[in-house]
Amino acid sequence: MTNSDHTSARSAFTIPTSDVMTQLPTQFFATLVQNVNREIASGHDVINLGQGNPDTPTPPHIVKTLQESAENPLYHKYSPFRGYSFLKEAVAKRYKEDYNVDLDPETEVAILFGGKTGLVQLPQVLLNPGDTVLVPDPGYPDYWSGVALAKANMSFMPLLESNAYLPNYEAVTAEDREKAKLMFLNYPNNPTSATAPLSFYEDTVEFALQNQIVVASDFAYGAIGFDGHRPVSFLQAPGAKEVGIEFYTLSKTYNMAGWRVGFALGNAEIVSKINLLQDHIYVSLFGGIQAAATEALTGSQECVTSLVARYESRRNAFYDALSSIGWQASKPAGSFFSWLPVPAGYTSASFADLLLREAKVAVAPGIGFGSHGEGYVRAGLLSDENRLREAVERIGKLNLFK
Repeated sequence: MTNSDHTSARSAFTIPTSDVMTQLPTQFFATLVQNVNREIASGHDVINLGQGNPDTPTPPHIVKTLQESAENPLYHKYSPFRGYSFLKEAVAKRYKEDYNVDLDPETEVAILFGGKTGLVQLPQVLLNPGDTVLVPDPGYPDYWSGVALAKANMSFMPLLESNAYLPNYEAVTAEDREKAKLMFLNYPNNPTSATAPLSFYEDTVEFALQNQIVVASDFAYGAIGFDGHRPVSFLQAPGAKEVGIEFYTLSKTYNMAGWRVGFALGNAEIVSKINLLQDHIYVSLFGGIQAAATEALTGSQECVTSLVARYESRRNAFYDALSSIGWQASKPAGSFFSWLPVPAGYTSASFADLLLREAKVAVAPGIGFGSHGEGYVRAGLLSDENRLREAVERIGKLNLFK
C-alpha cells in the first residue's frame, strides 16, 4: 500500500457511535460547573450555591479506618464480586436502628459504586425498549440517563407546591398506568427539598400494586431532616419490599461523595438483577473502602447529628437573610437545598445567569430539573453561614425584590 493509499484510508476511517449515545440527555451539572469555572478563571470571587457537593470533609474516624485498612493485604486482592458481607450487614443494621426496617444482608442488599450507578442501572435490568417510566418533574436529571440507556420512554409526574411537591397519582393517565413499568421517587427531594410522610408511601405501595409498577425510592438525603424530624424511608411502608427498592448512599450522610459507596435495598428479585448486571461490569469496591464504610455505618453517629445541625443552622441563617431583602420562600424540611421562586420578569435560566454575572453567585436554574422546575432556582446550603449571608447581601444589592 502506498503512502497516498494510507492517507486515503485514514481520511475514510470513521468511529461509529451507537444510537443510544446520541439519545443521552445533556449533562446539566457539567454545564453549570463550566459556567462557574469560567467566572472564577476570570478572577471573580464566586459564591457557588449551585452545587450538590458536600463542603466539609469525611469524619476523621472513617478516614483513619481507610488508612489502616489500606495496609491489609487481604484488600489488595479482588473483593468478592458482590462485596463483603460485613458491609451489607452494616447497612442492614443501620436501617434497623434508624427506620426499624429489617433487611436480609445477602438477598436484600446490593453494594453500588455510588447511588447514581444504581439509579442508572435499574432501568437497564427491568425495562425493554419502548417501556414507560414515571419520572418526577422537577427531578434529578440522571433518572433520565438510565431511561435513555434502556431505550425506554418517560412520562413526567408534576411536583407542584400546591400538593407539597408530591406526585398526584390520581392525575396519572389510564394509558400511563397501563404502560408504566417503573417509577422514580425522591424524598427528601432534590431539587425542591420537600419531604414525604409515611401515608404518602402507603398510598404509593397501593398504587404500585394496583398497576404493577416497580417503585425506586432515591433516599440520598435520608439522614438530613430538620426541626426534629427524621425523614421517612419508603421501606417503612407495609408492603414496600414487595413492590420496590430504595437507593441509599453514604455521600451526603457522612460527607463521602468521592468515596462512591451506595446501596440498593429491598426487593430481593430486583437486588438479584442489579447484582447480576454488576457481575458483568465490576468487581466490587476496594476492600479498604468497604471497611471504612462499615465504620461509618456502625460507629458513632454523632458526626451525622452534628452535620444535620450544621445544615439546619445554615438554613436558618440563609432564610433570615433572604427575608431581609424581601425574597420570600418556604424553609426546607430536609436535604441541603433551598427551592426559591424567581422574581417576576425572569425565567429560571435568565435569573441564574443574572446572579452569576452581576452578583457572582451561582444557583441552579429550575428548568434543568424539568419543565415544572421553571420559575424556581435551587440553592445549596453548602457554604458556611458567613458566605451564605454574603451571597444574599450581593443579591440584595440588585434590588430585585423591593
